[in-house]
Amino acid sequence: MHNHHLSLNMSLSSSTHLPSFPNPIILRHHHHRRHQLHAPATNRPSLSLSPTASTFPRSDFLLLYPHRSYWARPTCGAAAGIGDLLHDAGATAIVLAGAYGLVLGFDTLTQRNVVQQHSTSTGARYFASLVPLVNCFRLLVHGLSLVRNEGLIKSVTREGNPEELLKGPLYYVLMLILCAVLFWRDSPVGVISVSMMCAGDGVADIMGRKFGSAKIFYNKKKSWAGSISMFVFGFFASVGMLYYYSVLGYFQLDWESTMQRVALVSLVATIIESLPITDVLDDNISVPLASMAAAYLSFG
Repeated sequence: MHNHHLSLNMSLSSSTHLPSFPNPIILRHHHHRRHQLHAPATNRPSLSLSPTASTFPRSDFLLLYPHRSYWARPTCGAAAGIGDLLHDAGATAIVLAGAYGLVLGFDTLTQRNVVQQHSTSTGARYFASLVPLVNCFRLLVHGLSLVRNEGLIKSVTREGNPEELLKGPLYYVLMLILCAVLFWRDSPVGVISVSMMCAGDGVADIMGRKFGSAKIFYNKKKSWAGSISMFVFGFFASVGMLYYYSVLGYFQLDWESTMQRVALVSLVATIIESLPITDVLDDNISVPLASMAAAYLSFG
């Protein structure tokens, strides 16, 4: 992001009857483009002020640039950190409320026999895979710049480049399709793979960005905070999803053995995610594939 430099040259008059509107005004930025509002030349003294000077006429500046926020007071690091934390907590609460409302709505429809909760159709996995498949086409269309969607690009990419949609985000939905078609809900393998990719790798990125000052010695792009978060959140998300599906009756598990196996899969996925291979193989491919292999060997 470019830093714009603003300087204002203001001609002031000693007459008290002149309006306080600064005139003339010269706006400069790093491209050295100038826009000047011309006024009749007079022999009035000239005074250069920055927009943050205490003597600058605030009302005049707001009239000229009502969309700017130069008058906001800078916050200290602690206050900014608390603000970010509250913002994240609020976003989490909204997402949880929306997810719970969606599940509650489906439960209501199920109780009224409007929809079936458990489909026994062999084609159910293919219908379920249509959801990530639609997202796959959406990413392709916007990644190839056939259609421009700034909101999607800013929310999904890191650098604001549409071509980023054709990498990590696209690999992500492709792995979701693969897990749905190959394993569906009949095998712990698919459940664990999706949990490690979504919860484990997803939280690892967030925690690594916020608290990742201590880097792993063999990969300076990864942090201990991110790797530990991946193991912990991937493990608990996998166990939670396995318990949920076992309650629904899709498979029965020996939980003492299951906890050990899930811990092993989480460890393998965490190690793979921490390796310096991102430039060769994206995490959204390496993590789910490693999880699938480890879970398949563990659960069969």
